[in-house]
Amino acid sequence: MTTTQQERPLAVLVGVQLPGVDDVEHAADLAELGRLVHTLGFDVIATVSQRRSALAAAAVLGEGKLKELAELTGGSGVVPSGAPERKNKARARRAAESGEGDDDGELAEVEGDDADGDDGGGAAPDAGGREARRATVVAVDHDISPSQARNLERATGAQVLDRAGVIIEIFHRHARSREAKLEVEIARLNYVAPRLRETGGGGDRQRGGIGGKGAGESALELDRRKIRDRIAELKQELAGVQREQSTRRALRQGQRRVALVGYTNAGKSSLMRALTGSEVLVADKLFATLDTTVRALHPEVRPRILVSDTVGFIKKLPHDLVASFRSTLDEALEASLLLYVADASDPTFRDQLGVTRSVLSEIGASEVPSRLLLNKVDRLSEEEREALRLEFPEATLLSAKIPDDVAALREALIAFFEQSMVEAELLLPYAKQSLIGEIYENARVLSEEYDDAGGRLAVRAHPAALDRLRSLLAR
Repeated sequence: MTTTQQERPLAVLVGVQLPGVDDVEHAADLAELGRLVHTLGFDVIATVSQRRSALAAAAVLGEGKLKELAELTGGSGVVPSGAPERKNKARARRAAESGEGDDDGELAEVEGDDADGDDGGGAAPDAGGREARRATVVAVDHDISPSQARNLERATGAQVLDRAGVIIEIFHRHARSREAKLEVEIARLNYVAPRLRETGGGGDRQRGGIGGKGAGESALELDRRKIRDRIAELKQELAGVQREQSTRRALRQGQRRVALVGYTNAGKSSLMRALTGSEVLVADKLFATLDTTVRALHPEVRPRILVSDTVGFIKKLPHDLVASFRSTLDEALEASLLLYVADASDPTFRDQLGVTRSVLSEIGASEVPSRLLLNKVDRLSEEEREALRLEFPEATLLSAKIPDDVAALREALIAFFEQSMVEAELLLPYAKQSLIGEIYENARVLSEEYDDAGGRLAVRAHPAALDRLRSLLAR
């Protein structure tokens, strides 16, 4: 008895290389989009790319490239009448003089995916004479307008997702906690609302007003109002969840907290597992972690050091997602130390690091003390490592897979917090012996002596933790 593996649906990537974007950056953006689409569950069979001064107003690509794209999806390749591309006369004149034509200097014809062995034809017969499968999804590496998406769908006969849509859909599928699900749903509805369109009879007015008088509202307007109402409900529910999260964070106030931040798939979760011994999800895919996880450094030290794994960042992250996940990012804002984790084996990690710093600066976390960790150095040669040491002398080079590297990082974290700790004496009256656990939790007890007044504890702790303990003992 044989079983056949279910075939994954196919997708085509579309990118426009705009002025100011070099070939390396453009290729990296398309490669990242391919990984996003693969994470979403599609196999990429081809990439259609073009150089243009701007996205075509009607359907992103010029007419020639649009027809090439349609050959991969089985569409007509024609933008419906009534939505012609608005041509820039000056650009058209320059193109005519230089002989560029409508395609405005193509980057490549159609780049096939090497892994699939596809030649970019999409519908050509295979070796057995059967018609090859066509792509059912077109993923565009830009934020496009609803009308552009609609025209692309009509010209290609395939579902069209822009970069923001792909990211939001991945977040929607990967969210696990109640907070993450609410945050993603708000972002998804904000994305969907302007993209609603009338159906065949959608323009009819609903009866409104007393006795049916009044203009009422169209089905489209009604749907949009329902979405607005739903977003309001979700925001109210999210506010309640965030209050609970704020309470939990307040209870950790004064504790030593480290937040792992960085680009998606930089290895934060692997490092989290190595540092804490926890069974957090580790997967070689984008946005495997959406929910903030907090665990204690292992083996434990006193007072404890808490490590949190946060959601990863990515270029062109939709603003609605940044806004929605602000409460999740607050974990970074309230940390004692930020560990910027970068995948040193990725040639574009410098740009990725810039994206991380930009997002954290946006929420006000740029003032939090930080350290740079260049992860996955086990994939680099010794010459490459030495070059990184010269370029980033303040960085720690390590691999989450090498125990000695993780142990050295653990000692560095302990040393960082030791610098800010001070010694003091606490008087613990016999009537407040119940606070002994709190003291051991938030301070390192060096010695204990007891007399008629109670216990005298010599401790070493962070000043903020000492103030909190003294306030508890004074009540």
